[in-house]
Amino acid sequence: MKKIVFLLFLFCTSLFAREINSSEEIVSLNDSQKKILYEFEVLKKNGCKTDQFWLKNKSQFPELDDAVRDKLAVQIFANSQVVYSPPKDSAVQFWMKTQLLTNWMFYLSAFIAICALIALFKKYWGLLIDLLIRGFAPLLRFLFSPVLLTYELFLLGVVCIIYGCLIDEFVLRTVIIHVGLFLLWSQSTALFTKEYWVKKYVFEIENKFWGTNPWETIKTICLPAIIISLALVYVLYKVPVDVFYNYEIVVSGIAAFYALPFWRSLEKYLYPVLLPFKNDYRPRSINSLGACTVMAVVITGMLILQWNAVFYNIIAALISLLLLSFLILSSKMNYRYSYKNYYYLQFLAVLFLAAVFLYGFRIHLSEIIWFALIATSIFVIIKYMEIISFFSDWKRGKTWAWKLLGLAVLLWILGKGFLFVSALLFSS
Repeated sequence: MKKIVFLLFLFCTSLFAREINSSEEIVSLNDSQKKILYEFEVLKKNGCKTDQFWLKNKSQFPELDDAVRDKLAVQIFANSQVVYSPPKDSAVQFWMKTQLLTNWMFYLSAFIAICALIALFKKYWGLLIDLLIRGFAPLLRFLFSPVLLTYELFLLGVVCIIYGCLIDEFVLRTVIIHVGLFLLWSQSTALFTKEYWVKKYVFEIENKFWGTNPWETIKTICLPAIIISLALVYVLYKVPVDVFYNYEIVVSGIAAFYALPFWRSLEKYLYPVLLPFKNDYRPRSINSLGACTVMAVVITGMLILQWNAVFYNIIAALISLLLLSFLILSSKMNYRYSYKNYYYLQFLAVLFLAAVFLYGFRIHLSEIIWFALIATSIFVIIKYMEIISFFSDWKRGKTWAWKLLGLAVLLWILGKGFLFVSALLFSS
Protein backbone atom coordinates (compact mmCIF):
# COMPACT_ATOMS: atom_id res chain seq x y z
CA MET A 1 0.00 0.00 0.00
CA LYS A 2 2.83 2.41 0.90
CA LYS A 3 4.50 1.69 -2.44
CA ILE A 4 1.31 2.52 -4.35
CA VAL A 5 0.91 5.83 -2.45
CA PHE A 6 4.56 6.64 -3.08
CA LEU A 7 4.20 5.94 -6.82
CA LEU A 8 1.10 8.12 -7.06
CA PHE A 9 2.96 10.90 -5.25
CA LEU A 10 5.85 10.68 -7.70
CA PHE A 11 3.46 10.66 -10.67
CA CYS A 12 1.55 13.77 -9.49
CA THR A 13 4.83 15.51 -8.64
CA SER A 14 6.15 14.87 -12.14
CA LEU A 15 2.99 16.26 -13.70
CA PHE A 16 3.16 19.35 -11.52
CA ALA A 17 6.83 19.81 -12.38
CA ARG A 18 6.08 19.50 -16.09
CA GLU A 19 3.31 22.10 -15.80
CA ILE A 20 5.64 24.50 -14.01
CA ASN A 21 8.35 23.84 -16.57
CA SER A 22 5.95 24.55 -19.49
CA SER A 23 4.72 27.74 -17.85
CA GLU A 24 8.29 28.92 -17.30
CA GLU A 25 9.14 28.20 -20.94
CA ILE A 26 6.12 30.19 -22.14
CA VAL A 27 7.00 33.14 -19.89
CA SER A 28 10.55 33.09 -21.25
CA LEU A 29 9.30 33.53 -24.83
CA ASN A 30 9.05 37.03 -26.28
CA ASP A 31 5.95 38.37 -28.10
CA SER A 32 7.34 37.58 -31.53
CA GLN A 33 7.99 33.94 -30.60
CA LYS A 34 4.53 33.57 -29.03
CA LYS A 35 2.99 35.01 -32.19
CA ILE A 36 4.84 32.49 -34.36
CA LEU A 37 3.66 29.57 -32.17
CA TYR A 38 0.12 30.94 -32.25
CA GLU A 39 0.19 31.09 -36.07
CA PHE A 40 1.69 27.60 -36.13
CA GLU A 41 -1.23 26.19 -34.11
CA VAL A 42 -3.83 28.09 -36.22
CA LEU A 43 -2.43 26.55 -39.40
CA LYS A 44 -2.24 23.10 -37.80
CA LYS A 45 -5.84 23.18 -36.54
CA ASN A 46 -7.10 24.13 -40.00
CA GLY A 47 -5.38 21.23 -41.72
CA CYS A 48 -2.56 23.19 -43.35
CA LYS A 49 0.96 21.83 -43.71
CA THR A 50 3.25 23.44 -41.14
CA ASP A 51 6.68 22.12 -42.16
CA GLN A 52 7.56 25.01 -44.45
CA PHE A 53 6.21 27.59 -42.01
CA TRP A 54 8.32 26.15 -39.15
CA LEU A 55 11.48 26.00 -41.28
CA LYS A 56 10.99 29.65 -42.15
CA ASN A 57 10.68 30.73 -38.50
CA LYS A 58 12.76 28.09 -36.70
CA SER A 59 15.80 30.36 -36.52
CA GLN A 60 14.00 32.68 -34.09
CA PHE A 61 13.95 29.98 -31.39
CA PRO A 62 16.68 28.27 -29.41
CA GLU A 63 17.04 24.52 -29.73
CA LEU A 64 13.43 23.29 -29.49
CA ASP A 65 12.33 19.74 -30.25
CA ASP A 66 9.02 19.08 -32.00
CA ALA A 67 7.24 17.70 -28.93
CA VAL A 68 8.01 20.75 -26.80
CA ARG A 69 7.15 23.05 -29.69
CA ASP A 70 3.74 21.41 -30.21
CA LYS A 71 2.99 21.50 -26.49
CA LEU A 72 3.88 25.18 -26.18
CA ALA A 73 1.85 26.04 -29.29
CA VAL A 74 -1.22 24.23 -27.92
CA GLN A 75 -0.98 25.99 -24.56
CA ILE A 76 -0.46 29.43 -26.13
CA PHE A 77 -3.43 28.90 -28.46
CA ALA A 78 -5.68 27.62 -25.65
CA ASN A 79 -4.83 30.39 -23.19
CA SER A 80 -4.65 33.37 -25.56
CA GLN A 81 -7.40 35.92 -25.99
CA VAL A 82 -6.28 38.12 -28.84
CA VAL A 83 -7.68 40.21 -31.64
CA TYR A 84 -5.43 38.75 -34.30
CA SER A 85 -4.45 40.67 -37.43
CA PRO A 86 -2.12 38.54 -39.53
CA PRO A 87 0.86 40.33 -41.12
CA LYS A 88 0.87 41.06 -44.80
CA ASP A 89 1.79 38.15 -47.09
CA SER A 90 1.87 35.73 -44.15
CA ALA A 91 0.69 32.12 -44.46
CA VAL A 92 -2.26 32.76 -42.16
CA GLN A 93 -3.39 35.78 -44.16
CA PHE A 94 -3.11 33.80 -47.39
CA TRP A 95 -5.14 30.98 -45.88
CA MET A 96 -7.85 33.40 -44.64
CA LYS A 97 -8.13 35.08 -48.05
CA THR A 98 -8.30 31.68 -49.75
CA GLN A 99 -11.06 30.56 -47.39
CA LEU A 100 -13.03 33.77 -48.06
CA LEU A 101 -12.69 33.30 -51.82
CA THR A 102 -13.75 29.65 -51.69
CA ASN A 103 -16.74 30.51 -49.49
CA TRP A 104 -17.97 32.96 -52.13
CA MET A 105 -17.40 30.30 -54.78
CA PHE A 106 -19.54 27.89 -52.75
CA TYR A 107 -22.30 30.51 -52.41
CA LEU A 108 -22.21 31.17 -56.15
CA SER A 109 -22.22 27.47 -57.07
CA ALA A 110 -25.17 26.84 -54.75
CA PHE A 111 -27.13 29.74 -56.26
CA ILE A 112 -26.42 28.62 -59.84
CA ALA A 113 -27.37 25.03 -59.00
CA ILE A 114 -30.67 26.16 -57.44
CA CYS A 115 -31.58 28.27 -60.50
CA ALA A 116 -30.63 25.46 -62.86
CA LEU A 117 -32.68 22.84 -61.00
CA ILE A 118 -35.75 25.08 -60.87
CA ALA A 119 -35.38 25.87 -64.59
CA LEU A 120 -35.02 22.18 -65.43
CA PHE A 121 -37.99 21.37 -63.22
CA LYS A 122 -40.13 23.90 -65.08
CA LYS A 123 -38.86 22.87 -68.54
CA TYR A 124 -39.00 19.07 -68.32
CA TRP A 125 -41.66 18.41 -65.69
CA GLY A 126 -44.53 18.05 -68.16
CA LEU A 127 -42.43 15.86 -70.47
CA LEU A 128 -41.38 13.61 -67.59
CA ILE A 129 -44.97 13.16 -66.41
CA ASP A 130 -46.19 12.36 -69.93
CA LEU A 131 -43.40 9.77 -70.35
CA LEU A 132 -44.19 8.09 -67.03
CA ILE A 133 -47.90 8.00 -67.70
CA ARG A 134 -47.42 6.45 -71.14
CA GLY A 135 -44.97 3.82 -69.84
CA PHE A 136 -46.78 2.83 -66.63
CA ALA A 137 -50.30 3.93 -67.37
CA PRO A 138 -52.26 1.48 -65.16
CA LEU A 139 -50.25 2.05 -62.00
CA LEU A 140 -49.27 5.62 -62.57
CA ARG A 141 -52.82 6.63 -63.40
CA PHE A 142 -53.48 6.13 -59.69
CA LEU A 143 -50.12 6.98 -58.11
CA PHE A 144 -49.42 10.00 -60.30
CA SER A 145 -52.82 11.49 -60.74
CA PRO A 146 -52.55 15.29 -60.51
CA VAL A 147 -54.05 15.45 -57.03
CA LEU A 148 -52.15 12.53 -55.52
CA LEU A 149 -48.91 13.60 -57.18
CA THR A 150 -49.29 17.04 -55.65
CA TYR A 151 -49.55 15.53 -52.16
CA GLU A 152 -46.56 13.28 -52.85
CA LEU A 153 -44.42 16.20 -54.01
CA PHE A 154 -45.50 18.23 -50.99
CA LEU A 155 -44.35 15.42 -48.69
CA LEU A 156 -41.13 15.16 -50.71
CA GLY A 157 -40.56 18.86 -50.04
CA VAL A 158 -40.95 18.25 -46.30
CA VAL A 159 -38.43 15.38 -46.52
CA CYS A 160 -35.96 17.62 -48.41
CA ILE A 161 -36.21 20.28 -45.69
CA ILE A 162 -35.68 17.80 -42.83
CA TYR A 163 -32.95 15.80 -44.57
CA GLY A 164 -31.19 18.87 -45.96
CA CYS A 165 -30.65 20.29 -42.47
CA LEU A 166 -28.69 17.15 -41.56
CA ILE A 167 -26.14 17.51 -44.40
CA ASP A 168 -22.78 19.01 -43.48
CA GLU A 169 -21.62 19.95 -46.99
CA PHE A 170 -22.77 23.53 -47.66
CA VAL A 171 -23.57 23.42 -51.39
CA LEU A 172 -25.52 20.14 -51.27
CA ARG A 173 -27.37 21.26 -48.12
CA THR A 174 -28.38 24.57 -49.70
CA VAL A 175 -29.56 22.97 -52.93
CA ILE A 176 -31.67 20.28 -51.22
CA ILE A 177 -33.25 22.75 -48.78
CA HIS A 178 -34.20 25.14 -51.57
CA VAL A 179 -35.63 22.32 -53.68
CA GLY A 180 -37.75 21.46 -50.65
CA LEU A 181 -38.84 25.11 -50.24
CA PHE A 182 -39.80 25.30 -53.90
CA LEU A 183 -41.82 22.08 -53.66
CA LEU A 184 -43.59 23.30 -50.51
CA TRP A 185 -44.54 26.60 -52.13
CA SER A 186 -45.57 25.22 -55.53
CA GLN A 187 -47.51 22.21 -54.29
CA SER A 188 -49.27 24.06 -51.44
CA THR A 189 -50.33 26.71 -53.99
CA ALA A 190 -51.57 23.94 -56.28
CA LEU A 191 -53.58 22.35 -53.47
CA PHE A 192 -55.18 25.62 -52.40
CA THR A 193 -55.97 26.80 -55.94
CA LYS A 194 -56.87 23.31 -57.27
CA GLU A 195 -54.76 24.07 -60.33
CA TYR A 196 -52.19 21.28 -60.58
CA TRP A 197 -49.92 22.59 -63.33
CA VAL A 198 -47.25 25.22 -62.74
CA LYS A 199 -48.22 27.51 -65.63
CA LYS A 200 -51.81 27.66 -64.44
CA TYR A 201 -51.43 28.41 -60.74
CA VAL A 202 -48.69 31.01 -61.29
CA PHE A 203 -51.27 33.16 -63.09
CA GLU A 204 -53.74 32.55 -60.26
CA ILE A 205 -51.46 34.38 -57.81
CA GLU A 206 -51.64 37.75 -59.60
CA ASN A 207 -55.36 37.38 -60.33
CA LYS A 208 -56.25 36.59 -56.72
CA PHE A 209 -54.03 39.39 -55.32
CA TRP A 210 -56.25 42.01 -56.97
CA GLY A 211 -59.41 39.95 -56.64
CA THR A 212 -62.50 40.82 -54.63
CA ASN A 213 -62.80 37.50 -52.77
CA PRO A 214 -60.70 37.77 -49.55
CA TRP A 215 -60.63 34.02 -48.92
CA GLU A 216 -59.24 33.32 -52.39
CA THR A 217 -56.40 35.79 -51.73
CA ILE A 218 -55.61 34.21 -48.37
CA LYS A 219 -55.49 30.62 -49.58
CA THR A 220 -53.65 31.48 -52.82
CA ILE A 221 -50.90 33.72 -51.42
CA CYS A 222 -50.96 33.95 -47.62
CA LEU A 223 -51.20 30.27 -46.66
CA PRO A 224 -48.35 29.07 -48.94
CA ALA A 225 -46.19 31.97 -47.72
CA ILE A 226 -46.94 31.02 -44.10
CA ILE A 227 -45.93 27.42 -44.81
CA ILE A 228 -42.64 28.61 -46.31
CA SER A 229 -42.05 30.90 -43.32
CA LEU A 230 -42.55 28.04 -40.88
CA ALA A 231 -40.17 25.85 -42.91
CA LEU A 232 -37.56 28.61 -42.84
CA VAL A 233 -37.94 28.96 -39.07
CA TYR A 234 -37.17 25.24 -38.79
CA VAL A 235 -34.13 25.62 -41.08
CA LEU A 236 -32.81 28.58 -39.08
CA TYR A 237 -33.23 26.58 -35.88
CA LYS A 238 -31.37 23.57 -37.31
CA VAL A 239 -28.74 25.43 -39.38
CA PRO A 240 -28.14 28.81 -37.70
CA VAL A 241 -24.78 29.25 -39.47
CA ASP A 242 -26.52 29.85 -42.82
CA VAL A 243 -27.54 33.42 -42.08
CA PHE A 244 -28.93 34.11 -45.55
CA TYR A 245 -32.12 32.27 -44.58
CA ASN A 246 -32.90 35.33 -42.44
CA TYR A 247 -33.34 37.27 -45.67
CA GLU A 248 -35.59 34.64 -47.18
CA ILE A 249 -37.85 34.42 -44.13
CA VAL A 250 -38.30 38.20 -44.21
CA VAL A 251 -39.43 38.00 -47.84
CA SER A 252 -41.89 35.17 -47.19
CA GLY A 253 -43.13 36.86 -44.00
CA ILE A 254 -43.81 40.14 -45.81
CA ALA A 255 -45.56 38.26 -48.62
CA ALA A 256 -47.80 36.45 -46.12
CA PHE A 257 -48.56 39.61 -44.16
CA TYR A 258 -49.03 42.08 -47.00
CA ALA A 259 -51.19 39.74 -49.07
CA LEU A 260 -53.90 39.87 -46.39
CA PRO A 261 -56.94 41.46 -48.09
CA PHE A 262 -57.51 44.29 -45.62
CA TRP A 263 -54.30 45.98 -46.83
CA ARG A 264 -55.98 46.63 -50.19
CA SER A 265 -58.43 48.96 -48.46
CA LEU A 266 -55.65 50.64 -46.45
CA GLU A 267 -53.30 51.20 -49.38
CA LYS A 268 -54.94 54.51 -50.25
CA TYR A 269 -53.91 55.85 -46.83
CA LEU A 270 -50.36 54.46 -46.91
CA TYR A 271 -48.89 55.11 -50.35
CA PRO A 272 -49.53 58.91 -50.30
CA VAL A 273 -46.69 59.13 -47.77
CA LEU A 274 -44.29 58.35 -50.63
CA LEU A 275 -46.54 59.37 -53.54
CA PRO A 276 -48.42 62.46 -52.33
CA PHE A 277 -49.32 63.83 -55.77
CA LYS A 278 -52.26 62.15 -57.47
CA ASN A 279 -51.68 60.53 -60.85
CA ASP A 280 -54.39 58.56 -62.65
CA TYR A 281 -51.88 57.03 -65.09
CA ARG A 282 -49.60 55.48 -62.48
CA PRO A 283 -49.73 51.64 -62.38
CA ARG A 284 -51.57 50.19 -59.42
CA SER A 285 -48.61 47.99 -58.63
CA ILE A 286 -46.53 51.12 -57.88
CA ASN A 287 -49.14 52.24 -55.35
CA SER A 288 -48.99 48.82 -53.69
CA LEU A 289 -45.20 48.91 -53.63
CA GLY A 290 -45.32 52.37 -52.05
CA ALA A 291 -47.76 51.20 -49.37
CA CYS A 292 -45.69 48.08 -48.65
CA THR A 293 -42.54 50.22 -48.41
CA VAL A 294 -44.17 52.52 -45.85
CA MET A 295 -45.21 49.52 -43.77
CA ALA A 296 -41.71 47.99 -43.99
CA VAL A 297 -40.09 51.28 -42.94
CA VAL A 298 -42.32 51.39 -39.83
CA ILE A 299 -41.48 47.77 -38.93
CA THR A 300 -37.76 48.37 -39.47
CA GLY A 301 -37.85 51.51 -37.32
CA MET A 302 -39.56 49.62 -34.49
CA LEU A 303 -36.88 46.89 -34.60
CA ILE A 304 -34.05 49.43 -34.71
CA LEU A 305 -35.39 51.19 -31.63
CA GLN A 306 -35.04 47.94 -29.69
CA TRP A 307 -31.22 48.22 -30.00
CA ASN A 308 -30.95 44.46 -29.69
CA ALA A 309 -28.38 42.43 -31.64
CA VAL A 310 -30.91 39.58 -31.96
CA PHE A 311 -32.76 41.60 -34.64
CA TYR A 312 -29.69 42.66 -36.66
CA ASN A 313 -30.08 39.97 -39.34
CA ILE A 314 -33.79 40.75 -39.75
CA ILE A 315 -33.07 44.49 -39.86
CA ALA A 316 -30.39 43.94 -42.52
CA ALA A 317 -32.83 41.88 -44.60
CA LEU A 318 -35.56 44.52 -44.31
CA ILE A 319 -33.12 47.29 -45.21
CA SER A 320 -31.95 45.40 -48.31
CA LEU A 321 -35.57 45.10 -49.49
CA LEU A 322 -36.27 48.75 -48.69
CA LEU A 323 -33.23 49.88 -50.66
CA LEU A 324 -34.45 47.90 -53.65
CA SER A 325 -37.95 49.37 -53.23
CA PHE A 326 -36.63 52.94 -53.18
CA LEU A 327 -34.53 52.27 -56.29
CA ILE A 328 -37.67 51.07 -58.10
CA LEU A 329 -39.95 53.81 -56.77
CA SER A 330 -37.48 56.59 -57.63
CA SER A 331 -37.08 55.42 -61.24
CA LYS A 332 -38.15 57.90 -63.93
CA MET A 333 -40.04 55.24 -65.90
CA ASN A 334 -42.78 55.18 -63.23
CA TYR A 335 -43.61 58.88 -63.64
CA ARG A 336 -43.79 59.51 -67.36
CA TYR A 337 -46.97 61.56 -67.05
CA SER A 338 -46.19 63.55 -63.89
CA TYR A 339 -42.78 64.35 -62.39
CA LYS A 340 -43.89 65.81 -59.05
CA ASN A 341 -43.67 62.48 -57.26
CA TYR A 342 -40.41 61.74 -59.09
CA TYR A 343 -38.66 64.82 -57.68
CA TYR A 344 -40.09 64.18 -54.22
CA LEU A 345 -38.88 60.57 -54.20
CA GLN A 346 -35.33 61.58 -55.15
CA PHE A 347 -35.14 63.54 -51.89
CA LEU A 348 -36.60 60.63 -49.88
CA ALA A 349 -34.27 58.09 -51.53
CA VAL A 350 -31.15 60.16 -50.79
CA LEU A 351 -32.33 60.69 -47.21
CA PHE A 352 -32.93 56.96 -46.73
CA LEU A 353 -29.56 56.00 -48.24
CA ALA A 354 -27.76 58.41 -45.92
CA ALA A 355 -29.70 57.14 -42.90
CA VAL A 356 -28.86 53.51 -43.71
CA PHE A 357 -25.19 54.36 -44.22
CA LEU A 358 -24.95 56.16 -40.87
CA TYR A 359 -26.88 53.44 -39.06
CA GLY A 360 -24.53 50.79 -40.44
CA PHE A 361 -21.52 52.66 -39.06
CA ARG A 362 -23.33 53.31 -35.78
CA ILE A 363 -23.75 49.60 -35.04
CA HIS A 364 -20.65 48.51 -37.03
CA LEU A 365 -22.63 46.00 -39.14
CA SER A 366 -20.75 45.40 -42.39
CA GLU A 367 -23.76 43.98 -44.27
CA ILE A 368 -25.76 47.19 -43.88
CA ILE A 369 -22.76 49.35 -44.80
CA TRP A 370 -22.21 47.33 -47.98
CA PHE A 371 -25.93 47.44 -48.84
CA ALA A 372 -25.85 51.23 -48.50
CA LEU A 373 -22.71 51.58 -50.62
CA ILE A 374 -23.97 49.30 -53.39
CA ALA A 375 -27.44 50.87 -53.43
CA THR A 376 -25.93 54.37 -53.50
CA SER A 377 -23.70 53.45 -56.42
CA ILE A 378 -26.64 51.97 -58.37
CA PHE A 379 -28.78 55.02 -57.51
CA VAL A 380 -26.11 57.45 -58.75
CA ILE A 381 -25.63 55.48 -61.99
CA ILE A 382 -29.40 55.38 -62.63
CA LYS A 383 -29.78 59.11 -61.93
CA TYR A 384 -26.85 59.95 -64.19
CA MET A 385 -28.40 57.99 -67.04
CA GLU A 386 -31.83 59.52 -66.39
CA ILE A 387 -30.43 63.06 -66.40
CA ILE A 388 -28.65 62.37 -69.70
CA SER A 389 -31.86 60.89 -71.14
CA PHE A 390 -33.66 64.20 -70.56
CA PHE A 391 -31.43 65.78 -73.20
CA SER A 392 -30.40 62.95 -75.56
CA ASP A 393 -30.56 59.23 -76.17
CA TRP A 394 -27.70 57.04 -74.94
CA LYS A 395 -27.87 54.89 -78.05
CA ARG A 396 -27.85 57.74 -80.53
CA GLY A 397 -25.54 60.62 -81.36
CA LYS A 398 -21.78 60.96 -81.36
CA THR A 399 -21.36 61.92 -77.72
CA TRP A 400 -21.80 58.47 -76.17
CA ALA A 401 -18.06 58.26 -75.40
CA TRP A 402 -18.24 61.54 -73.45
CA LYS A 403 -21.24 60.24 -71.55
CA LEU A 404 -19.37 57.06 -70.69
CA LEU A 405 -16.33 59.06 -69.56
CA GLY A 406 -18.59 61.16 -67.38
CA LEU A 407 -19.97 58.00 -65.77
CA ALA A 408 -16.43 56.81 -65.01
CA VAL A 409 -15.53 60.18 -63.43
CA LEU A 410 -18.74 60.09 -61.42
CA LEU A 411 -17.96 56.63 -60.03
CA TRP A 412 -14.41 57.76 -59.17
CA ILE A 413 -15.76 60.78 -57.26
CA LEU A 414 -18.28 58.54 -55.53
CA GLY A 415 -15.55 56.13 -54.40
CA LYS A 416 -13.40 58.99 -53.08
CA GLY A 417 -16.42 60.36 -51.25
CA PHE A 418 -17.06 57.01 -49.57
CA LEU A 419 -13.44 56.84 -48.41
CA PHE A 420 -13.54 60.40 -47.08
CA VAL A 421 -16.79 59.93 -45.15
CA SER A 422 -15.62 56.55 -43.81
CA ALA A 423 -12.38 58.11 -42.55
CA LEU A 424 -14.32 60.84 -40.76
CA LEU A 425 -16.73 58.39 -39.13
CA PHE A 426 -14.07 55.90 -38.05
CA SER A 427 -11.77 58.58 -36.67
CA SER A 428 -14.53 60.14 -34.57
